Amino acid sequence: MKAVLLAPVALLIAAPPVAAQWSARGDQDQAYQGRRDGELKSLRQIENSIVPRMKARGADYIGAEFDGNAASYRLKFMRGGSVIWVDVDGRTGAVLARAGD
Repeated sequence: MKAVLLAPVALLIAAPPVAAQWSARGDQDQAYQGRRDGELKSLRQIENSIVPRMKARGADYIGAEFDGNAASYRLKFMRGGSVIWVDVDGRTGAVLARAGD
């Protein structure tokens, strides 16, 4: 009987927060809209600018995220055992910040 009553609680605990799901989707939608409207550079344009420079420094490209609030991309790299993040303005393609090494 207890297992039946606890099952719904376990599902709630295991489920990712709804706000996180909508937030990620919202950022994707903002990136799509911004690119379509000509306000943002595409991820491919950003990658073509940044990835070769980071590869020349011995870093491997892992992936990217888009932050709709800041209209910026965060590119993630690995070099050795270190993670490097490069934040890039989605409108201009300028590097805003770099962390890690």
